[in-house]
Amino acid sequence: MSLIKTRNLTKTFRRFEKAPGLAGSVKSLFKRVYTEKTAVDGFDLTAEEGEFIGLIGPNGAGKTTLIKMLTGIIAPTSGEVNVLGYYPNKLENAFKKQYAVVMGQKSQLIFDLTCADTFLLYKEMYEIPNDVYKRNLELFVDLFDARGYLNTQARTLSLGERMKMELVTALLHNPRVLFLDEPTIGLDAPAQRHIRAFLKEMNLRHGTTILLTSHNMEDVRSLCPRSVLVGSGKKVYDGPTDKLFDAYQTSKKVTAQFEDATDFRLPENCPVLEQNAHKTVFTVPKALCGAVLHQIMRDYPQCDLFVEEEDIGVIVERIYAGREANP
Repeated sequence: MSLIKTRNLTKTFRRFEKAPGLAGSVKSLFKRVYTEKTAVDGFDLTAEEGEFIGLIGPNGAGKTTLIKMLTGIIAPTSGEVNVLGYYPNKLENAFKKQYAVVMGQKSQLIFDLTCADTFLLYKEMYEIPNDVYKRNLELFVDLFDARGYLNTQARTLSLGERMKMELVTALLHNPRVLFLDEPTIGLDAPAQRHIRAFLKEMNLRHGTTILLTSHNMEDVRSLCPRSVLVGSGKKVYDGPTDKLFDAYQTSKKVTAQFEDATDFRLPENCPVLEQNAHKTVFTVPKALCGAVLHQIMRDYPQCDLFVEEEDIGVIVERIYAGREANP
């Protein structure tokens, strides 16, 4: 049986809308106007033991709403959902002890406590045996090289240090499923690499099933063999990550920066996204990327170049366009 299974899962929110100004406020006292927003629309998903799945899509696509339904934070409007054999929104203790969730913009650390004291609190909440707790804590602290700030108040940690401690907190009780919502948001490149290495180790060593939402395409490409692409609440693609990027990510985004004002002239076939005297952002077809970068470094030796993957929103638009052209 699949660890996670949804069928025709749907979540609709009802929103109150008020006309602007005092007149709109008075009118709303007697007659309220509501609109409906479907955040997740007829979503089918399965996840097996030990899978590492990337849940990707633009802002507002419904990824976080889906995670909240899978963890029981909100109830679905309709459809079926089963996680670890439970209906999540019942919030049974036996269910809550088998999963963990980490959201990059929310914290489960208690800021007035040290990290070590927070871990002890979670040990009691999850009834973790002493030997399991000590073994897991030693393992995670060593993997993150985090022993130096175990006895530090959580509020004094940097963002990267805090995210490491968030992951340790989430994994102390050996969850079978880990939900991650933007775990590397705002982190610098070294911190992102540490967290990716840690997650890969947990998936391989413990067989933890992980669902990861991220706008950082390097997170998805380096960690997730399978990707589920979400657009407007619907599942657009479900399959191998490499196939998705090979088929639809046709360009790279390049940023060229200069210390002095420069009359930078772009090669052909490179649409400009942003340009001023000191900075130009443009896209270049993947097949031509190497040649274009070589040409720029030859003609502008004082130029700093940064190469990124295309924004996931662009890929979603391209997939939709392809579906309309080839129904």
